[in-house]
Amino acid sequence: MEFLNSDNTFPDVTKASEDGLLAIGGDLSANRLLTAYQKGIFPWFEDDNTILWWSPDPRFVLFPEDLKVSKSMKQVIRNTDFVVTVNKDFNAVIASCAAAKRLGQDDTWITNGMIEAYTNLHQLGYAKSIEVWLDNTLVGGLYGVDLGNGVFCGESMFTKVSNASKVGFISFIQNTNYKLIDCQVYTNHLESLGAIDISRDQFLKYLT
Repeated sequence: MEFLNSDNTFPDVTKASEDGLLAIGGDLSANRLLTAYQKGIFPWFEDDNTILWWSPDPRFVLFPEDLKVSKSMKQVIRNTDFVVTVNKDFNAVIASCAAAKRLGQDDTWITNGMIEAYTNLHQLGYAKSIEVWLDNTLVGGLYGVDLGNGVFCGESMFTKVSNASKVGFISFIQNTNYKLIDCQVYTNHLESLGAIDISRDQFLKYLT
């Protein structure tokens, strides 16, 4: 693990630890974040004073053509009044993701510094939000980074109503032309939708 200096360079991802930790320090400026994502690196930490950068191997991803939509989910999508939008309320989505209670986590990793940084990326056109509405109320959503190369790097999602975030995720994938969705690390939820592990080397090829 290396300590980052004031420029936007990162160590080679092959220097990451077994669990994927690559570097510590630096900042969350737009230039550094975009440089990181383009190299298969992302920030994940719980304290704005200690920024941790990761590049795990394997990498958990979803190929859109492999998206799994169960019969029950097809019925939910067909028979509910959910409305899905893109970039209608990024601020509300990231704030809701930060406030969401997650099993096994006492604190959120979406710190105030992260919210400020990704809101800045959104204003620059790189971060996207997907909102799910029910009766004009925001009930689910997700956000992530669009690298402009066919890869969408998902960051976090939330739901206040059963299946809301899943409907948003499925709708977003079915109505866009990404070649790869970066899910970063394994979750049962995303595995059920078709996400799989690939090697870091394979993932980096998609970034270029």
